[in-house]
Amino acid sequence: MKWLSYQKARLLLRQCAHHSFLRPGKELHAVLTTSGLKKAPNSYLSNSLFQFYAASGDMCTAQKLFDEIPLSEKDNVDWTTLLSSFSRYGFLVDSMKLFVEMRRKRIEIDDVSVVCLFGVCAKLEDLGFGVQGHGVAVKMGFLTCVKVCNALMDVYGKCGFVSEVKRIFEALDEKSVVSWTVVLDTVVKWDGLERGREVFDEMPERNVVTWTVMVAGYLGAGFTDEALDLLAEMVFKCRWVHVYALKKAMMMGEEVNYDTVMVGTALVDMYAKCGNIDSSMKVFRLMHKRNVVTWNAMFSGLAMHGKGRMVIDMFSEMVREVKPDDLTFTAVLNLLGRAGRIEEAENLMREMHVPPNEVVLGSLLGSCSVHGKLETAERIKRELVQMSPGNTEYQVLMSNMYAAEGRNDIVDRLRGRMRNRGIRKTPGMSSIHANGSVHRFSSGDRSHPRTKEIYSKLNEVIERIRSAGYVPDVAGLVSPCEGDLENKEQALCCHSEKLAVCFGLLETKPRTPLHVFKNLRICKDCHAAMKIVSKVYDREIIIRDRNRFHQFKDGSCSCSDYW
Repeated sequence: MKWLSYQKARLLLRQCAHHSFLRPGKELHAVLTTSGLKKAPNSYLSNSLFQFYAASGDMCTAQKLFDEIPLSEKDNVDWTTLLSSFSRYGFLVDSMKLFVEMRRKRIEIDDVSVVCLFGVCAKLEDLGFGVQGHGVAVKMGFLTCVKVCNALMDVYGKCGFVSEVKRIFEALDEKSVVSWTVVLDTVVKWDGLERGREVFDEMPERNVVTWTVMVAGYLGAGFTDEALDLLAEMVFKCRWVHVYALKKAMMMGEEVNYDTVMVGTALVDMYAKCGNIDSSMKVFRLMHKRNVVTWNAMFSGLAMHGKGRMVIDMFSEMVREVKPDDLTFTAVLNLLGRAGRIEEAENLMREMHVPPNEVVLGSLLGSCSVHGKLETAERIKRELVQMSPGNTEYQVLMSNMYAAEGRNDIVDRLRGRMRNRGIRKTPGMSSIHANGSVHRFSSGDRSHPRTKEIYSKLNEVIERIRSAGYVPDVAGLVSPCEGDLENKEQALCCHSEKLAVCFGLLETKPRTPLHVFKNLRICKDCHAAMKIVSKVYDREIIIRDRNRFHQFKDGSCSCSDYW
């Protein structure tokens, strides 16, 4: 094939890699193989093929080609490329193993490699490996690089070590806006919104991510007014005049131009997360043009508000307008799981054109938990542990399933394994806004100044909902409480969201809606209790947990008992 030279092949592969053209690149690879060009000794061509597959996300082929390149012909750029591609495409454990191999083979480690490693540790919340990486960074003098320090702070922040984040931050000679944002994100997550706002107000400059951290924090806590006030301030200070123009056009029913699709999508997402799904849908319908991200934002919002039937109805409309992507498939998988069609959901997952990621598998595992599909859950959990060994949520979910089946021996073994590996369960926290301030509660919390009144109200609430049919769900209890049934029921009654709601009942007028934020998934017992509380006390209770909004009203929940 005379027209194809090494130089042309490398140029074409570089273009395919740049534009993520996987199929044309594979076809070119086949041509190179059949023409004999690939067989000729040319390390540059082999390297170009490796770079193409790594950039395109076909990590199995990339790894194979990488292994075929002689060690003497690989430089640290090749190793770093493979490392970063593993991280980018969700092969996090492979990325960590590769870093260990690089150290063992004395491959030159640069700041890019260390930043990549810290990114993986942050995603996995793997403190042990992060501390080892910290040692490498100190030894090689990389802590003078602000990007390395930012990535390291993110590791400690994700693992809850706020003091270490602040220590590294204070030692920085130059603090970038990213540095401030990492500190802000850490403080909001672990120390609460009030202290997070203090950090936010201290920042010398802010970017879109910084503003988003605070807005998302308020939204996640259910403080819609504060979020919208901050959003208005953000728009004013950043002088995003086109946001005002867009919003005005939408509210007046005027046509929205294609240039504003990104902002329109942000509004769709914002209104859904504020709990106003009707406004989200209105913005969506007024948009003249929409892309796949817009559709996914709308589907995510509908699913969050328990309107899965609408997603199914709109899916056929979507495929006529845009091509669905993996996030779309995730939403559909979620709905199939909600309907109990686990096998069908699993088959669809296996048919996806890329390997399922943690989000997809986590969604399916949640469905298995709801419908008691233990065998399928065990298979999925094994894959999830490979992707994210430090994630405690999957371990706890499996413990709940085993406990519900009465297999306490396995529950004890799982908990022991988590302790031995140093895996720490994120403590459950619930927050409620009352009288201009945020009140936070943990399970069994007795630190609040009005603890005596709160527990007195809790006893009253439990007595009233018991009379209305509430029975504590001790079968799924996996907390380390010992003793008889009464002690286990007492442990359930003191969950953080119950304490927050009881405080809300004390502090607010009758029929006032209660807005509670919980950082973890609401348990089955609290979910059942809240439905009855909403009916007995004639209150609307809105709880935003890790997965979705739960709007309890008149004895039912908007999620239709699926979360």
